[in-house]
Amino acid sequence: MPKAFAVAYPLAMLLVATLLEVSGDAVVRMAIYQHTGAVRLGLFACGAALLLGYGSFLNLAPINFNQVVGLYIATLFIVWQVISFVAFRSVPNLPILCGGALVIVGGVIISFWKPA
Repeated sequence: MPKAFAVAYPLAMLLVATLLEVSGDAVVRMAIYQHTGAVRLGLFACGAALLLGYGSFLNLAPINFNQVVGLYIATLFIVWQVISFVAFRSVPNLPILCGGALVIVGGVIISFWKPA
């Protein structure tokens, strides 16, 4: 397997998992707070399917679980902010950006720091 593919494939799986999780959560939130009746039930079903996809893609990523967690959390923060803006027009404030920077740095440390 080419080295570039060995690196890109797990990262792509993580990105897909992140997009599915955040989208699924956003759809469930819309079902709870913005809709009623059959539309609400349909959104719940869609959200459940997206969240099932998230769990599947995350666990199919060919990365050790202890490494995937840090990178996943960092990716999750970034995608969460993008989806939050697109779906809810929510712009992150300074505390979210500062805390998010710490989340990203922590995720990179967890995933890539190899103790001697």
